[in-house]
Formats: sequence, C-alpha cells, structure tokens
Amino acid sequence: MRRLFTLVPFALVAGLALPAYAGTITIDGMGEVRAAPDMATITSGVTTQGATAREALDANSKAMADLVAALKESGIEARDIQTSGFSVNPDYVYSDERDANGYTRPPKINGYQVMNTVTVAVRELETLGTILDNSVTVGANTINGVTFSVADPSDLYNEARKSAFADAREKAELYAEVAGGRLEELKSISESQGFNPPQPMPMYAMRADAAASSVPVEAGELSFSINVTVQWELEEDATN
Repeated sequence: MRRLFTLVPFALVAGLALPAYAGTITIDGMGEVRAAPDMATITSGVTTQGATAREALDANSKAMADLVAALKESGIEARDIQTSGFSVNPDYVYSDERDANGYTRPPKINGYQVMNTVTVAVRELETLGTILDNSVTVGANTINGVTFSVADPSDLYNEARKSAFADAREKAELYAEVAGGRLEELKSISESQGFNPPQPMPMYAMRADAAASSVPVEAGELSFSINVTVQWELEEDATN
C-alpha cells in the first residue's frame, strides 16, 4: 500500500507555532517609601573680627578650639567633625568722597574678618538639640542649617523598587488589555532614584542669645523614591 505525504513548508509551520507580536509597550512606574531619619548633619562655625588679621585669627582659633572641644564632650567622634570652610578677609569702608579729578576714592581697610566652619555628623538624634545649644554657648555664631538623613537607605530603596515595578506592571497590563493583547517577554528595565530631604533652614545665633535649655528640633520623615521604565513585548490576544 502506497502512502501519500503532504509536505508543508517549514516557514509556515514555524509561523503557526509562534505567537503574533503586536509590538512593545513601555511604561513608567513610581515607588515611594517614607522613613524617619536616624542622623543629622550641621555646619557651624565662628566669625571673628579684629584690627589686624592676626588679632582676628587668634580670637577665631580660640573660639573654634572651644567649639570642637564642646562637640567632642557632647559625644561627637573626631571622624564626624570636618573643617569645611576657612577664610580671612579685609573689612572695607567705602566713602562718597571724591578726589581732585572727581573720581570716587578707593575703599579703606578697617579691620579683618576670619570665618571658620566645621561640618558635623550627629548620629544620635536625641542629642541634636543639646549639641546646637552647646555650640552657641561656647561661641558658635553661625549655624548654616540642619540636614536630616538615613545612614543606610539601601533597604528603603529596595522596597521602593518593588513598589515601582508593581506600579509599572499594573499599568502595563491595563494598557495591554485595552489594546486587545497581553504582556510577554520582559525587554528592559531602567531606574532613577529620588530623595526628598527637608530643606535646611539657615540659623544665625549670637552667644548672648543662647537658650537655657536644648534647642527644640523636629526630624519629621524623609521620602525615598524610585522611578522605573519597563518595556515588555506585547502579544496579540488570539481570542480577539
């Protein structure tokens, strides 16, 4: 008995076996996690004036030594105290007087100003108010804001990543359904990080204004966010 075979082109068989792709779908997702800070950074310093640069510097050096000593006595380690600014500048006096040719006379030096600042990491937030108060008491007359942070935000960002991807997938599945298809192979993922700390507020204080009790501070919460862009292949739904 002779058997008859029908040859079907391979390309046709392959075409029947593969799903029909309608293209790709690219969606952005956002995840955010909020958490209380566990440390703070302050920049404080001393500004002094004198008739000469030497006089201003000597006064400044003594006041800064007292400030650093007070910080260490408050529990701040040496590794968390870093000089972040130092300057010596003349103080000028300007005049409206004019010379014989009618030109304004140049300003005259009327002393010198020395500024020295340190950036301090405070790892025990419950001591922050006391540290601010002690700094002003020993002579710090400029505190350039307080910035709160989390020492290790890795776990917070990982939670935000999970939330961001879930957000992107939920929206992508909705769009795929509306378009009459479904998500298939994941093609790419890219991300960008976001961190929204409270804005530091400049604080200026003179020694005579130091309060008897510690300075009240409110740490609040910080926001850690992840934005992702995810792309999938979009397969046509054969039932449609």
